[in-house]
Amino acid sequence: MPSGISTLAADTPTLSAANTGFMLICSALVMLMTPGLAFFYGGMVRVKSTLNMLMMSFISLGIVTVLWVLYGFSLAFGTDSGSVIGWSSDFAGLSGIGLTQLWDGYTIPVYVFAVFQLMFAIITPALISGALADRVKFTAWALFITLWATVVYFPVAHWVWGAGGWLFEMGVIDFAGGTAVHINAGAAALGVILVIGKRVGFRKDPMRPHSLPLVMLGAGLLWFGWFGFNAGSWLGNDDGVGAVMFVNTQVATAAAMLAWLAYEKIRHGAFTTLGAASGAVAGLVAITPSGGSCSPLGALAIGAIAGVLCAMAVGLKFRFGFDDSLDVVGVHLVGGIAGSLLVGLFATGGVQSDAKGLFYGGGLEQLGKQAVGVLAVLAYSLVVSAVLALVLDRTIGMRVDEDVEISGIDQDEHAETAYDFSGAGGGTGSRKAVPAPGEAAPAVARNKKVDA
Repeated sequence: MPSGISTLAADTPTLSAANTGFMLICSALVMLMTPGLAFFYGGMVRVKSTLNMLMMSFISLGIVTVLWVLYGFSLAFGTDSGSVIGWSSDFAGLSGIGLTQLWDGYTIPVYVFAVFQLMFAIITPALISGALADRVKFTAWALFITLWATVVYFPVAHWVWGAGGWLFEMGVIDFAGGTAVHINAGAAALGVILVIGKRVGFRKDPMRPHSLPLVMLGAGLLWFGWFGFNAGSWLGNDDGVGAVMFVNTQVATAAAMLAWLAYEKIRHGAFTTLGAASGAVAGLVAITPSGGSCSPLGALAIGAIAGVLCAMAVGLKFRFGFDDSLDVVGVHLVGGIAGSLLVGLFATGGVQSDAKGLFYGGGLEQLGKQAVGVLAVLAYSLVVSAVLALVLDRTIGMRVDEDVEISGIDQDEHAETAYDFSGAGGGTGSRKAVPAPGEAAPAVARNKKVDA
């Protein structure tokens, strides 16, 4: 993703109504991805955890927005300090930004860039929640989001996308968030679940998704919103790079879905709905860092590779005994690593930059840079996230009580249930409600005169 470095031919850009409108639409698309993620995750859990899963994503819209306005945008995209963090007093509170002040080197206002980046900051901690289904206190989760965004996401976003950030300056390519979003969230998920432990009944109870239609709805919304996530990350439409990214997003997602289903059929004997949805998300994750540097044929290969790798990776939790409830590690961490590293193989040198991968005569240089970015973000997020979870667990406690987990977290944490069937019985027409033995007749029947 460009960050304060001009890629336009003009030395003094002027505000473009077309690019500004396009970026506002892309921002809205990325915002829609968080409710889409809520449905995707919400359908994958059991009925008794549905609302909690929805809320774990939805609350990020509130918390991260406030943090972003107060100091998050300044930390991530302010003036660089030591290549690890940013700060600009004009960005704090979004209070010193001119109405038509342009983002450095681009034709969109700073406000537009800020709100687009806000949507990335919102969805990244929401991604983590899928690994923690069924067992985390909502208050603890809200505090975790606050701390994690502050000490993990904002600094990492600066490393990767901020002018002066050390990975940005090194030349690590991450078009739209393979490291800053997906590896970051996947590593954080692994760090937290290693601290809080497994769900009650892990590897004993089936824990099947309660609503595959909800999963498919969520996957569809994610796929739709991801075009804004990816194509918008070039911050304009002046040179065709965003258009290539749009095409590559579709191509890689389709290839990954088919590859996952093929693997699933060979390994387990069926093409599952959950596999189709998960494969699509795996492709979206993998093309996010790489789609601005490869051709459509490269995107086809990247999607297929990611589909198979992620399908294989989701079973690792059973082999190694960590309870990644909804496969955040298997899809987002593994898919993010795959997409980031494959830049070093499939970069053509003719799209977002002149950096070439191994298959296009560039040698191993870019692959080495990509590996540094992957390892740095993975290690930092894993360690710091585990420490944050440990602190919260030792102070206020991260997990709900065991009996709450067994009976259902929705009722205890939110005083609601996802589905109310109390009005589903009885039917309509001439059918009458019949009281159970020993039960009083309904009030309407008691007040009506009955003929002999």
